[in-house]
Amino acid sequence: MQQRDMQPILIVEDSEDDFEATMRAFKRTNLRNPIRWAASGQEALDVLATMTPKPGLILLDLNMPGLDGRKTLEAIKSNVHWRKIPVVILTTSDDERDIEGCYALGANTYVQKPVDLDGLFAAIQRLKEYWFEIAILPLED
Repeated sequence: MQQRDMQPILIVEDSEDDFEATMRAFKRTNLRNPIRWAASGQEALDVLATMTPKPGLILLDLNMPGLDGRKTLEAIKSNVHWRKIPVVILTTSDDERDIEGCYALGANTYVQKPVDLDGLFAAIQRLKEYWFEIAILPLED
């Protein structure tokens, strides 16, 4: 197994249904990476502070109660230990202000969540192919 097969993925998603659907999509793509779930932005920051190894990729929902995805993204990208971790915004919003704002804060990719399960499976398949088969992720320092 290559190191990138072992790098965990952190999914930050307040909806348990959406998290479960994403997990099913990852299973269908035969992704072997360990997956951690944080149900809020604050929980994601707490997990990142203690997680070893650091995730190779973070999937981040924008619209969450409490510390939302924007503030979570800002905290991740302003932390010297976390800023190299690629963050993919995975959200239902296609609002231009959200898209612009997330890229300005350092998001690596912005993906609108498909509304149907088949669309979600296809999107996760493409994310897996890109981030774990094509892109070269930074290794931990």
